[in-house]
Amino acid sequence: MTAHKQDPRLVRTDDNWLELPNPWGVPVDICARADVPVESSAVDEILTVLRTAETLERLTTATGHPATLDRVVLTPDVHKGAGIPIGTVLRTRGALIPQAVGNDINCGMRLETTTLTVDDVRPRLDGLERRLRHLFFEGGRQIALSGAHREALLRDGLPGLLAEPDRPADGIWSALRPGDLEREHRIHRPSYPTTTAAPFADWVRSAGGTSYDSIIGSVGGGNHFVELQYVAAVHDGPAAYAWGLTPGRVVLMVHSGSLSLGHQANASGADQARAAWPEGMPLPDNRILPMLLDERTAPRLRRYLDSFGNAANFAVGNRFFLALMARAGLAAECGDLDANLVYDAPHNLLWQHDDGSVVHRKGATPAGGYAESGPYAQWGEPVIVPGSMGAASFVLRGQGNDRTLASACHGAGRRVPRGASAKGSDAELDAFLRDFRVVTPLDHRDPAVNRRSDVMTAWRRDLKQEAPWAYKDIGPVVSSLSHADVAAPVAELRPLLTIKG
Repeated sequence: MTAHKQDPRLVRTDDNWLELPNPWGVPVDICARADVPVESSAVDEILTVLRTAETLERLTTATGHPATLDRVVLTPDVHKGAGIPIGTVLRTRGALIPQAVGNDINCGMRLETTTLTVDDVRPRLDGLERRLRHLFFEGGRQIALSGAHREALLRDGLPGLLAEPDRPADGIWSALRPGDLEREHRIHRPSYPTTTAAPFADWVRSAGGTSYDSIIGSVGGGNHFVELQYVAAVHDGPAAYAWGLTPGRVVLMVHSGSLSLGHQANASGADQARAAWPEGMPLPDNRILPMLLDERTAPRLRRYLDSFGNAANFAVGNRFFLALMARAGLAAECGDLDANLVYDAPHNLLWQHDDGSVVHRKGATPAGGYAESGPYAQWGEPVIVPGSMGAASFVLRGQGNDRTLASACHGAGRRVPRGASAKGSDAELDAFLRDFRVVTPLDHRDPAVNRRSDVMTAWRRDLKQEAPWAYKDIGPVVSSLSHADVAAPVAELRPLLTIKG
């Protein structure tokens, strides 16, 4: 184990945990072994976030409604975000904080097993790459939705959409299988129900009759992807068998979110929080605006939560369609197949509890343990942790650890900021591309494209931002989760091909 230089403001309490003492007395636990780097800029940022404890004290004094910030947890992939670090779990009482969810509401991971094996797929990667580029980037997606379909998705989630009559039988819909409705209902009920889709009425109405658009079926940018993988190793035989993760099995992993709808919903949260701010009370210096869970704020809070729920439901539907697109490409190139949903794990969401507490996870995922009932009662909640592009990913089972508020990381986490990683070595990128397939809108092997130096320079710059050297090593990150009893490894997945927007 190679230890990294530790920020002097952090205090290591044992091999698996760090703490961050702070003037506000808010408990801050960091799950990270010594070989997992925690950048100082993320520590700076979380200290700024902790000033929200003062803000809530002021709101309590001004309104008489008690509100506190009582716990913060940082997961092993923690790194600097845009105001709040990625990998932050934050618990409040009497208030919620839209910014602790962010723009990409319900960004998450979807994992499906297929009936194909790695030996079925590996010899056909050339043809598969061409088919997937057409499906994802060259007009092949063909996802027809009526206004009724769109409203059902936003209001009632994926089960609502799939229960709607008159679904088209062509295009990507043809990849739907008889068991999909039952599986989606089992995992996603009750989804994120709202009573209305009014915040996105323009998107609903834009369908006209039944139409296609450029939003649904988009991978998105940044670290979002669709990846074909295979089960390379099993660490927990009974759980892996129960989830269909047998050695050599090809699986589909989708990482995407709510796209422009999430941005709109987060903007709504910011607007409502400002409008609900007590008159004459200065805005907080850190610009983080909580919303009280009181009667005065309730109408504005409802507006935000409606748009929040709509965006969260859209994200689940978008991941579903991205998986159908990958299924369609596999079926066309490798023959008929079936697919089974293992889990759809959300990242950027908030959870309100009956005791008045609200758990916010930004770039972190639930990792609940055994339950009394439900499809994962015997094993714990599936935790999906992807590595960097080209590296292994892991499926784990959550252990409901109270110290992390039953949360785990959602990936390896950046160790180099995007701007700096874009200046990485061309030789390293070339070596990576020789050994790994990345499907992007641009086919870098096309001679006509290769002659355009300006286009290739921009493409290479974007790819470097997501290259392996920009991310932490997945091994120490997973080891931190395992040794800290946060989540136990079930299976290791190796990539065959990655689709990037």
